[in-house]
Amino acid sequence: MRTDTGHVFRLEDYRPSDYLIRKTELDFQLDPEKTIITARLTIERRDGVSLTAPLILDGDELELVSLQINDKPVSDYTATPELLTIRSLPQQSAFTLEIVTRINPTTNRQLMGLYRSSNVYTTQCEAEGFRRITYFPDRPDVLSVYTVRLEADKQAAPILLSNGNLEASGDLANGRHYALWHDPHPKPSYLFALVAGDLGSISDQFTTLNGRQVALNIYVEHGNEDRATYAMDALKRSMRWDEEVYGREYDLDIFNIVAVSDFNMGAMENKGLNIFNDKYVLADPQTATDTDYAGIEAVIAHEYFHNWTGNRITCRDWFQLCLKEGLTVYRDHEFSSDMRSRAVHRIDEVKILKAQQFPEDGGPLAHPVRPKEYREINNFYTATVYEKGSELIRMLRTIIGDESFYKGLDLYFSRHDGEAATIEDFIKCFEDVTGRSLTHFALWYDQAGTPLVTVSSDYDAASRSLRLTLGQKTDPTPGQSHKQPMHIPVKFGLIGADGKDIAVTSHEGAGLEGDILHLREASQSWTFHNIAEKPVLSLLRGFSAPVHLSQQLSREEQLFLARHDSDAFGRWQVIHQLMSTAIMSNVEKLRLQEPVAFDPALAELLAELVQDETLDHAFRALCLSLPEEADIARELGSNIDPDLIRSSREALLSVIAAQNAALFAKTYASLQDNAAFTPDAEGAGKRALKAVLLSYLAASDNDPARVYAQFNDADNMTDKIAALTLLVHRFYGHDNATQALAQFEKDYGNVPLAMDKWFGVQARRPAPDALETVQQLMQHPLFSLDNPNRTRALLGAFAAGNPTGFNRPDGKTYAFFTNLILTIDRENPQLASRLLTSLRSWKTLEPARRDHLKTALETIAQAENLSADVRDITERMLA
Repeated sequence: MRTDTGHVFRLEDYRPSDYLIRKTELDFQLDPEKTIITARLTIERRDGVSLTAPLILDGDELELVSLQINDKPVSDYTATPELLTIRSLPQQSAFTLEIVTRINPTTNRQLMGLYRSSNVYTTQCEAEGFRRITYFPDRPDVLSVYTVRLEADKQAAPILLSNGNLEASGDLANGRHYALWHDPHPKPSYLFALVAGDLGSISDQFTTLNGRQVALNIYVEHGNEDRATYAMDALKRSMRWDEEVYGREYDLDIFNIVAVSDFNMGAMENKGLNIFNDKYVLADPQTATDTDYAGIEAVIAHEYFHNWTGNRITCRDWFQLCLKEGLTVYRDHEFSSDMRSRAVHRIDEVKILKAQQFPEDGGPLAHPVRPKEYREINNFYTATVYEKGSELIRMLRTIIGDESFYKGLDLYFSRHDGEAATIEDFIKCFEDVTGRSLTHFALWYDQAGTPLVTVSSDYDAASRSLRLTLGQKTDPTPGQSHKQPMHIPVKFGLIGADGKDIAVTSHEGAGLEGDILHLREASQSWTFHNIAEKPVLSLLRGFSAPVHLSQQLSREEQLFLARHDSDAFGRWQVIHQLMSTAIMSNVEKLRLQEPVAFDPALAELLAELVQDETLDHAFRALCLSLPEEADIARELGSNIDPDLIRSSREALLSVIAAQNAALFAKTYASLQDNAAFTPDAEGAGKRALKAVLLSYLAASDNDPARVYAQFNDADNMTDKIAALTLLVHRFYGHDNATQALAQFEKDYGNVPLAMDKWFGVQARRPAPDALETVQQLMQHPLFSLDNPNRTRALLGAFAAGNPTGFNRPDGKTYAFFTNLILTIDRENPQLASRLLTSLRSWKTLEPARRDHLKTALETIAQAENLSADVRDITERMLA
């Protein structure tokens, strides 16, 4: 395990590798404890590189067995478990290097490189895991053609998989067998993969637009085959969509997916052999929620789309990670929008962005979408790189238009196919097709922070004109004290008293294109003429840029937009803001021990919405859902007391529930039906609305009977887990809650992904004794820190999803969490550092809790043998 974080990697220091690896031939003699890897590398010295330049190869906990160049032993070298340096290389530009290493897959609990878990050999090589298999220039700009031979005991591992196409296989002596795989497409080492074990599978076939027959296989644990059918359907839809929308065709004869239970990531796009955390593959109505189904659809698509945006064109260095991830996240968002409700999916995207990326951008872990430096690359697989990176692609499309966007992508695919590219390469393609400079837009990749856009307007009835001024400001972030104005596209509409958009026919001011205001300066103004009445401004439609918007709307204007804005996102956003304002205003009253009070107009608005049959069920569910406690904390920004936020939110929930009890009960009853479960958008929307209404009814009933009835009657996991959550969170200790927990454990004790939900529901129970509950659950026979999914389900849910329970005033939870981070770090640094980022907003807490958390972080920072991953996160949070 690497513990040194002294070296800082900087973008400005990049230089190409001195040596290229044209061909990589790997032979694996798989053994649980003594796997032997023979790597035969065809190496070429780059033009202009000195003949005396040493060959330096990366390693990590490797045992070197032998070393040969051109089939002769090498003597002039230095080898450590982390580095192999070879001097006195052949004078000719090309030569062959053979390296034999030995590793122990069973003891590899970092789950990086080659590891063996649940009797299955699996790899995870992104970002720097390949160096845990053999010595290699483990960097994304070294592209090589791989041929891989796997050999293993046939009974223990009848399935042998690697990248590319299967070229040969057969039986050997002593009960062993082999498989030979070849991938004709050059790829970096992080895309190498192998899987070997005893697995079940389902198979299908896909015919590409040019007639290639592709064999599709999904491998799962025996007994889970039927639960992989939705993933297979999602895969085929993804392949067809990528052809139809982007013209991207699959390029191998086989596409394999393997689902494993012990996996640090969500999934990995290895060429032709995607490896998935099984939570993003396995689903059936009894064990998976609608959210699970949507997640499977999105992640299957995301990893498949990487075949072009990540594999065929990869990133030159890890600073360019957003090149593949931001673009591919955008593509999977668009796919999901086409498969489901575009408006609802957009709202969900923004909710995730605001919940995960905005706090990152506003705290000690802030960094640009393309960082200028890093100490541990594993810590930069962040919401900023992924989610904000996706928003930059969306903004680019908004700025240049659909036609130029697709032309630019076509040029990118043709110009850089088979290359390791940069953000500059990407942007240049769009500059070339549009003939315009995108230098100002490209600042989004290099400047951290979330801009604040301010709004002021003045309507003059006499001249029938509206003057609109937008300003922008970005606060300093770590390492960036001075901020430049960004290019911010603001989609807008002017809404008249009849609820319809007013056409803009005449204006003054630069930067207006159609319905987009291009804000490029610190402040810009526009004047709109021939506006017959004072309009209500609808700004940032569709969330056209990842910014904070400060718009001083009156209560009447907010209610008007909530009823009439033609932009679904804008309508949801203003309803969300009305709720947030109500909660925040009463937080302060509770702090001053004053009685709370709420405007009845909000409850009346929600009553109208729930009855509006022109709106789809999912949109109504989103509009009725109160902001989460973490949303309110983010809005408040400082001196956060989670207990006060929860009390205020509960008070608003109760008021809305009481005012609309009869209507909500009637609507809830109307959503009960006996139709068979389908994981489509329409069915999911109905279940989402039913769940929101049930949460209100549970507050007004103050009795678990209705909730317990749904738990018992549910024929799908979505309805069942919604009821279980309410029973545990609102009626904990009641017989119904106790019985439901016991029944769930009895029914699903042998279904790990379902039990993850059982652990998570209890971890998120908002109560002062939540810590004791979590400690008890850690003693459960089905809990193990060795399984990332189970650890995230319990400890991740507790830290990130239970603000009240986790942020106890006495600080005991922080001390408990500190010890856990240190324990996990010894085995799985990536998991430990990801859990630790749950504390990124610690400086926004009220002083007492903040001091407790600072002490906890200092304890971690002072620990001995801390991993590079955790030390990096801790020191940045304390800075």
